[in-house]
Amino acid sequence: MAAVESELRSIGELARVSGLTVSALRFYDRSGVLAPARVDPVTGYRWYTEEQVDPARLVAGLRRVGMPLTGIAEALRHRHRPAEVHRLLDAHLRRLEDGLADARRELSRIRSLIDPEETVVTTRLVLSRTDLAAAVDAVRFAVGADPDLPVLSGVLLEVAADGVHLFATDRFRLAVARVAGTVDGPPVSALLPVASVDEVRALLDLDGADAAEVVVAADRVTVTAAGRPVVAVPLPYDFPDFRRLLRAQLGDVPTYRIPFDGAALRAALTADGVPVCHRAHEGVEHEVVALGLDGRGELRLVDPNGVGDGAGGVDGTGGPDALRVAVNREYLLDALGSGDGQHVLELDGPITPLAVRRADDAHAFSVLMPVRL
Repeated sequence: MAAVESELRSIGELARVSGLTVSALRFYDRSGVLAPARVDPVTGYRWYTEEQVDPARLVAGLRRVGMPLTGIAEALRHRHRPAEVHRLLDAHLRRLEDGLADARRELSRIRSLIDPEETVVTTRLVLSRTDLAAAVDAVRFAVGADPDLPVLSGVLLEVAADGVHLFATDRFRLAVARVAGTVDGPPVSALLPVASVDEVRALLDLDGADAAEVVVAADRVTVTAAGRPVVAVPLPYDFPDFRRLLRAQLGDVPTYRIPFDGAALRAALTADGVPVCHRAHEGVEHEVVALGLDGRGELRLVDPNGVGDGAGGVDGTGGPDALRVAVNREYLLDALGSGDGQHVLELDGPITPLAVRRADDAHAFSVLMPVRL
């Protein structure tokens, strides 16, 4: 039997005991996150059970720390599975820490603009030579080559408290890699020209040292390995603001998170007779492939000519035909690299970017734009 109103809490009462405002409770009802137990059919007034007090308090706490709506909904769904909720909280904390590091870097840059005579501070890092080489390999393919967009012709190096991130993009894909290391100095960033990046990569192949030293100053970046230095003069451009895109990839739980064997997909993409279609962009023709799910929910290639209008499709059923997404074949091969090991494909819908990452490294991944068919 449905609970009577005398056994329920009004929306005002729940607001007082949970820390949420009445308007917030209405919002979370409309969003499908926290629906009332009963809505008066005449007045539209919302009523809640006693069992909904703790979920409402959880929502209030997550709201106060800025958890995205999708993360709040996920936490509520898994609130009886602490390990899942802790994973969501850890991911959100990393987002907050990254945002603070971004703010510190930007404030440092602003201070130097206000007071150019301020004492120059350098940042020194000690990194694994092989890890740094792998990180360069993970992003180098995505460096832009358009002469009209020189800002994309380099690799952004960003130093955080625990190491360095590398970023590269050509507008159609974004590659990200991270190297842990010992850092001495404030957070800093520098846009390295691709020619210097290639010099550094060649240096890292030399024998004679396990570690590489990176020193970032206002006017130069020096990488030393095996006693040999490479000096790079940063490009005088502000790298595009990609933070919102990365928040989506590093923060919210994607609708689809599909494990797959990288070597098997690479073999399928390079096999004779691979199903492709051709699309032209800015006068250049590209081969496009389409990804879907088979009857076991595993990733497979499908005929892109059968995907239909749009950039693919997500029909919401969760069945084997629920996923159809098209992507540039060459870009997907670049994102896979050698294809060794297990990978994960992540995406939310037919027109959202998709991420390709190694299953054993959450900090190295490529973001690709889907292709509209």
